[in-house]
Amino acid sequence: MTTRVWDYLAEYQTERLDILAAVEKVFDSGQLVLGASVQGFEEEFAAYHGLPHGVGVDNGTNAITLALQALGVGPGDEVITVSNTAAPTVVAIDAAGATPVFVDVREEDFLMDTTQIEAKITDRTRCIVPVHLYGQCVDMAAVKTIADKHGLSVLEDCAQAHGARQHGRIAGSTGDAAAFSFYPTKVLGAYGDGGAVLTPHDTVAAQLRRLRYYGMDKIYYTVQTPAHNSRLDEVQAEILRRKLTRLDAYVDGRRAVAQRYVEGLRDTDLKLPATTEGNEHVYYVYVVRHPRRDDIIERLKSYDIHLNISYPWPAHTMSGFAHLAERTGSLPVTEALAGEIFSLPMYPSLSPDVQDKVVHALREVLAAL
Repeated sequence: MTTRVWDYLAEYQTERLDILAAVEKVFDSGQLVLGASVQGFEEEFAAYHGLPHGVGVDNGTNAITLALQALGVGPGDEVITVSNTAAPTVVAIDAAGATPVFVDVREEDFLMDTTQIEAKITDRTRCIVPVHLYGQCVDMAAVKTIADKHGLSVLEDCAQAHGARQHGRIAGSTGDAAAFSFYPTKVLGAYGDGGAVLTPHDTVAAQLRRLRYYGMDKIYYTVQTPAHNSRLDEVQAEILRRKLTRLDAYVDGRRAVAQRYVEGLRDTDLKLPATTEGNEHVYYVYVVRHPRRDDIIERLKSYDIHLNISYPWPAHTMSGFAHLAERTGSLPVTEALAGEIFSLPMYPSLSPDVQDKVVHALREVLAAL
């Protein structure tokens, strides 16, 4: 049987009746758009994070774009983030009309190097977007100190960090807003696209609700500010409500998978993920590092194991972002990682038997290099 980085079918079989009941509940409700399920999920997801406001949107990319717009970021402004991220982070900043400005990441944990932020601040800088990559948090105390000093907003990109904590504080609860994706592969994943923005600010939440619904306020058909349709679907919201009650169990399952990898691979020359002091990792993906990455991935195909690279091309090296200031060679750690990192299978329902197959194959391949 083919082994891939992610698979939802075993989890679906376990949760099938609850998922189908969620769909049935929405279809029987008489309201298919912005109804009780979206409102319920928004309230419950915000409460899980100890925040007053949650606004459901159609995907994680728009969660970032709309959050930036609600924070007053737009054309002519600069947003500091990282290039070592999924492309949607940067696409979303560009969609808001702002210019992404990159800092490098740290060798030890692949996260934003906060010591480089101040050197990139100009009179056009309006926001910092730390990306809580792979399942653990950027140093938010450092980010917040710099932001407060320079009068900048902070938007946390939490697409890969549902349930992660830093010094006991949950990801998404420190900044002015936090953007989440519920793409099916996520720690909290829907059965399709979905996203949300959390914020402690009443005015930001109100603007987000306008922006996700054509720019309309409570009086429908009256546009307050031009915008688009970015609503979270009722069916996905009801599924997410139910899955939210299992989020902590999903995280426990991922940590168990990660621990089995440590036990099976720690005596190899693979560089395994390091959890930064104070962080509680949720292992959205399990990213390892090796200088002969491409050889390893190719040889594993003979075992019917097909792995991913998260991510093979830093944003600043992509042709679509050629208009930005950064050039190849400007972010040395990010660029070095892109040639060596790859992801092992990681999801809560990954069975020990399948994982043992991956570990055994990896050890054989590494021994033969």
